[in-house]
Amino acid sequence: MLDKTYHSESVEKEVQARWEAKNLFSSSQISGDPWTVMMPPPNVTGSLHMGHALNMTLQDVASRYYRMRGRKVLWQPGMDHAGIATQMVVERQLAEEGIDRRSLGRDKFVERVWKWKEASGGTIGTQLRRLGASTDWERERFTLDEGLSEAVRKVFVSLYGDGLIYRDKRLVNWDCELVTAISDLEVEQRETQGHLWYIKYPIEGEDSEWITVATTRPETMLGDTGVAVHPEDPRYKNLIGRNVILPLVGRRIPIVGDNYSDPEKGSGAVKITPAHDFNDFEVGKRHDLEAINILDSKGCLNDLVPDPYKGMDRHEARERVVADLRSLGLMESIEEHIHTVPFGDRSGTVIEPWLTDQWYVDAKTLAEPAIEAVKSGQVRFIPKNWENTYFEWMTNIQPWCISRQLWWGHRIPAWFGPDGEIFVGPDCGRGCCRG
Repeated sequence: MLDKTYHSESVEKEVQARWEAKNLFSSSQISGDPWTVMMPPPNVTGSLHMGHALNMTLQDVASRYYRMRGRKVLWQPGMDHAGIATQMVVERQLAEEGIDRRSLGRDKFVERVWKWKEASGGTIGTQLRRLGASTDWERERFTLDEGLSEAVRKVFVSLYGDGLIYRDKRLVNWDCELVTAISDLEVEQRETQGHLWYIKYPIEGEDSEWITVATTRPETMLGDTGVAVHPEDPRYKNLIGRNVILPLVGRRIPIVGDNYSDPEKGSGAVKITPAHDFNDFEVGKRHDLEAINILDSKGCLNDLVPDPYKGMDRHEARERVVADLRSLGLMESIEEHIHTVPFGDRSGTVIEPWLTDQWYVDAKTLAEPAIEAVKSGQVRFIPKNWENTYFEWMTNIQPWCISRQLWWGHRIPAWFGPDGEIFVGPDCGRGCCRG
């Protein structure tokens, strides 16, 4: 007699076991025209959430539909190695044992991560099976499998040869806790209660004249190389082209006219620190201002600042700079101020715009055929109004920073000679590469 209650757990496990025993979803046992889906790989560190469930359901529906239509369907499952997230998990485990990864060394640390992956990486596969996903489990992949690593190296070398990958010194989102560059998607913008400091910058050659700048990050003034005012602001128009003496440093820096400065905000005069602010970096390029990086990779002030501040943590330096400006009579006023501050979504620390050498993809050039595909009708958006968002993203696309300062993940196939010359190739370690 049939049970009146449907016991999903036992029934679904039995059905899943039957599917796998008969290898029903193996693409190698099916003839017909191929139809393929590469599963966007979930991170090995996590568990599936509702977004995954929706995404997997859509892929499963399409895969089963085309399988029933007689197509040779490959829905290939896999997991992402999740560079930063995985490294953080294992680093925390080591910290509980009183071990620092740097004392362990790269090779032994990576061995430890692989052991963790083998022990903990099965959760997602189990969840996918519980969802009843009709994937070809014989062809499951991991993004650090040797075949995929080889493909990454090959594509890197190819794009480098075509000039679409290059090394450049630009501002990145720098996580001082993880000591690596991170992507925009890994940055959380949080409204934070802070202050707006109004600081007097003495005009060069004048005993009692100054221009007041407003800033939320007074410690970065040690790297200032300019002051920007709006070219039509009557308060400052006559000062454009003159210089100020940077307080605490004594450096002579110019006053420039630039539309970036908003006369309605703060004092209307903005300190320009090209090495520590994305907007300032662009202003600096427009006016040929020097970019002085005053922080090291861990967020401490480096040797390019005056002696009293060298080695200070950035937060400690802020307090010291404010105190010193007060003692010199150069702090005009301080206001309570709510503003947006970037935080690392994993480390929880304040992210610093940091000037450093990284590897970039020329995303603008690569975006051109993708834009044309939509304009020509080869690719259609449903609903059509999403085309506007797509074009906005693609036409304003920026160089894509692809390098990270991590031990776990793909290693860039590039080597540096004694004179700084770059050699790129999949086998550079064995002497087969190109400059």
